[in-house]
Amino acid sequence: MLTNVVSPQPFEEHPDSQSRSNLRKALRKKRRSLSVEEQQIAADQLALNLLKHPDLFRARHVAVYLPNDGEIDPQVYVHVARRRGIQFYLPVLHPVHRGRLVFSPFTNGTELTANRFGIPEPPFHKGLERPPWALDAVLFPLVGFDGFGGRLGMGGGFYDRTFAFTRIRPRLAPKLIGLAHDCQKVLELPLEPWDIPLHSVVTDRERYRMKAKSFR
Repeated sequence: MLTNVVSPQPFEEHPDSQSRSNLRKALRKKRRSLSVEEQQIAADQLALNLLKHPDLFRARHVAVYLPNDGEIDPQVYVHVARRRGIQFYLPVLHPVHRGRLVFSPFTNGTELTANRFGIPEPPFHKGLERPPWALDAVLFPLVGFDGFGGRLGMGGGFYDRTFAFTRIRPRLAPKLIGLAHDCQKVLELPLEPWDIPLHSVVTDRERYRMKAKSFR
């Protein structure tokens, strides 16, 4: 754990006192307020915590994301983990099944093009994509999280729809690991029935194992 870096304190206001939309705005503002130096320190510490994560020790096919809007940056971890033989994939908006994601290989030479949300993604090449159930782990971007597996995303529902199968076929589920700044933690998130719980969350300060009651 960190002993020489002071990071922002976790978000203290209970989410039941405000809508998911207002909570999302507040937490996005909080992470965007971090300086370039604070973001770099957070990325370095995140990498160290991911390298120690037991759910990633045997993983060989891992989905990741490219950060934007103040999201914590996993690319330091990606750089080190590639040398350990891990193959990474980036989410791509599915061209046929709207509202869902597919995952394309992500290497140093991958060409990226901005999608309709302005987020860089690899081209869709049928036959090269890896289906969600064939991944060993998925590193999710977060807007907010709690200690019960709850995840607050950007509101599009892409990850929830893509991994909805994990509720009925949990044995096929990859490890779902959220990544965030520690200041994005809240006491308890107001969740919807379609929200897919996380197995764990890794931040710049901690590795949080979600409580078992989240997976019912």
